[in-house]
Amino acid sequence: MQQDRLQVEIFETSAQGHKLTRMKSFPENTDSITIRLLPEQQFQTITGFGGSFTESSAWLLNQISRKNRDSILKAYFGNNGARYSLTRTHINSCDFSLNHYSYASVSGDTELKHFSIDHDRVDIIPMIKDAIAISDEGFKIIASPWTAPPWMKDNNKWEGGKLLPQYYDTWALFLSKYIKAYAKEGINIWGITVENEPLGNGNNWESMLYTPGEMVDFVKNHLGPQLKTDGLQTKILAYDQNRGEELTHWAEIIYGDKAAADFLDGFAIHWYASTYNWFPKSLNVTHYLSPNKHLIQTEACVDAEVPHWKDDSWYWSKEATDWGWDWAPEDQKSLHPKYVPVYRYARDIIGCLNNWVDGWVDWNMVLDRQGGPNWAMNWCTAPVLVDPNKDDVYFTPLYYTLAHFSKFIRPGASRIGFENPDDSLLMTAARNPDGSIVMVILNMQDMPKVFNIRLEDEAAGLKISPRAIQTIVFPSSNNEL
Repeated sequence: MQQDRLQVEIFETSAQGHKLTRMKSFPENTDSITIRLLPEQQFQTITGFGGSFTESSAWLLNQISRKNRDSILKAYFGNNGARYSLTRTHINSCDFSLNHYSYASVSGDTELKHFSIDHDRVDIIPMIKDAIAISDEGFKIIASPWTAPPWMKDNNKWEGGKLLPQYYDTWALFLSKYIKAYAKEGINIWGITVENEPLGNGNNWESMLYTPGEMVDFVKNHLGPQLKTDGLQTKILAYDQNRGEELTHWAEIIYGDKAAADFLDGFAIHWYASTYNWFPKSLNVTHYLSPNKHLIQTEACVDAEVPHWKDDSWYWSKEATDWGWDWAPEDQKSLHPKYVPVYRYARDIIGCLNNWVDGWVDWNMVLDRQGGPNWAMNWCTAPVLVDPNKDDVYFTPLYYTLAHFSKFIRPGASRIGFENPDDSLLMTAARNPDGSIVMVILNMQDMPKVFNIRLEDEAAGLKISPRAIQTIVFPSSNNEL
């Protein structure tokens, strides 16, 4: 629809019931605020958005009908769905596995003669292959280890402990063999993180600890050289834990070691340090320490919650809690208040994009009504929930929230500048490789907002519903610079 020659397409998800609904009625230009898009101001290049292939999700998809399985995968990867472009999976088992397992279960097999990914052929690999077949544009995969097999660790356990120095070379070889084994299956591993949550998780499930110095040693003397020797172009991401002061500390040490930094392609981060603060200072410090490297959010979820089944209103209400509601130290309790799930996702993605993050990956794509299966009983929520006993599927409002970004902001897009005089409206904007411009805006107020949007010499009057997220697409014909 044309308003003052500026053509726009608007899609809205709202507490009132819109679910990526295309809006067709716009107000005339008014005396309200004007938001200006500034495509000449370009920032980071976007890598993508998506979710994770976990054994729990893959196993659940094999428990429901083929029709529902296909509908979920098409909703995530099809052209008419969310068009996920960046994903993650786990190397060896994690909490969202059915049990403990490793691809190298034979103790003392330092040459990894018995290495095998056969375990993944049952659930995870078929899910990834089906997603590849559905996705026209393809997607990138980041793989993360939660732990080496216990026999390589100083405590001989799945949880906690450190990788023994005598197995640094073996573990580097293990990761290289994993990448090559998946490649033989037709699955390209775009990147790996050195370790999921190297600061630990309270020894509640699979984990393995590193200090920043130990990660530097492993990357520059073992993992980097191993991948180079094997001719692998797989990207290596460091850290892979929460934002905040710890991120800054790790970035200063790791990027301060040139030999390690030369092997690294960026940092991976998580959001669990706070339910509302995206820590712009630590994101900016990390970016400016190495501006040409990736800064990718590799994990996020509504954690420590049993999902609410077919209750859209809950996802729009301030009722969710996270691990810190009960377990955070007193001096960190303020970072973990009750929150609105839709707002947490939308706010965090917007905040991250506006502070140099170039990729954002959700955790499990599919969970059951309990928030599992999960051997550690670490229940969480996912954008899509299933009841395998009844062969029933529930697309929560979180699915649509993520799709507002993943469907419209495509890999290779450049985040662009904007001027927004209304602090109550959170927004970000990007220019896609095809020239189209995408603006995502969040209204957390209990009243609608009317505003003008201006792109160069053209403008349009727009309106966002109360408690809503909108994606506004400006076709390339509007902005041929």
